[in-house]
Amino acid sequence: MSWTEQRIYFIDFEGSTSSGIVEYGVVELLAGEIETVHTRLCRPTGRLRREDVAVHGLDEPDLIDAEPLTADFGLFAAWREAGPLAAHFAGAENSLLKSVWPYPRSSPDFARPGKQVAEWGPWIDTGALYRQVYPQFASYKLADLVQACGLQTELDELAAGYCPAERRRYHAAPYDALAGAVLLRALAREPQLAGLSIMQVLALSTLDGEKRDALQQGNLFD
Repeated sequence: MSWTEQRIYFIDFEGSTSSGIVEYGVVELLAGEIETVHTRLCRPTGRLRREDVAVHGLDEPDLIDAEPLTADFGLFAAWREAGPLAAHFAGAENSLLKSVWPYPRSSPDFARPGKQVAEWGPWIDTGALYRQVYPQFASYKLADLVQACGLQTELDELAAGYCPAERRRYHAAPYDALAGAVLLRALAREPQLAGLSIMQVLALSTLDGEKRDALQQGNLFD
């Protein structure tokens, strides 16, 4: 089964280890298409640093009436049970998620069909995928990749339908999650990538140099 047939949940968080998660965006993808976007503000669990507010634009008055992220464990656990999680350079999202809930419920291990695991990962990582597949790019930052791949107009059109007006910008969780999902959807349009299995895409998300060389020689999955 191609990885594009698997439901995938592309996640972005705004926040820090100081404040906790103050906003999330989660994009559901199936068959290489965006089905829906989930997003909300979250009450901080610690201090909002001025440098963080300058990046994500969310301050105390914006968040005072929001529920903390802990109220949504059932949602995140159900998403993890239904499909693998994805992020752009997923280490940050994985760390922030584990700081709230160290483990989900027992969920499918999409890297090992038929197995169960109580982990949020393994993650599909568009940052790692684009490094492996397109080593010629000068930058793999989210905004730079969207621009380099000619996807900015597509992203903005989607954001107009899915993101609150004031959050249609980079460093807003629903917009960044959509940006990552657009990058992942672009990979699904590449014939040589669309036919990969979910196990292969997860492997590509964590490749070291030796495995990358094996992929380029066509024998990584032989």
